[in-house]
Amino acid sequence: MSEIVEHYFDNAKKELRRADHLFFVSLKYTRTVDVLKSLVMRLISSFHSANQALLQKVQETGEIEELPELPRIIVDKVKTCYANENLSNYLDLYLLLRRIDRAEFERAREFRRHVTMTAFVDDEKIEITIDIAFDYYTKTKEYLNQVRQILYGKDED
Repeated sequence: MSEIVEHYFDNAKKELRRADHLFFVSLKYTRTVDVLKSLVMRLISSFHSANQALLQKVQETGEIEELPELPRIIVDKVKTCYANENLSNYLDLYLLLRRIDRAEFERAREFRRHVTMTAFVDDEKIEITIDIAFDYYTKTKEYLNQVRQILYGKDED
């Protein structure tokens, strides 16, 4: 495994660790939409680095010439290069998180257990609560575990 692939995958793990702290520490004590927004951004960053690691591995084998820069193209390349790896649902979540991050949003019930970030994505209201954010976090963690299996052939330690 090349150093570049390891670098990208380490970045993905570090971003997930930061998201972990945001969820289990910061959100627990502050319960604000700003923390939910930061959590979404960290999950996006973790997905992006993991995707870069996957594509870098493919580039080193000579299957693709250069790494794409646009996230949508990156997702399409990962889906085609790893079609049988069952990553499609996770990559769809990544694209949804990106749309949520760029969308206009409203705040509701801040400083309470049911703090809610309502994002307006493509004429649709998406409500993100602590429970939904935890689901996104869990799926991102599962995705990184699958990427680890693809890159190294082993589960999380």
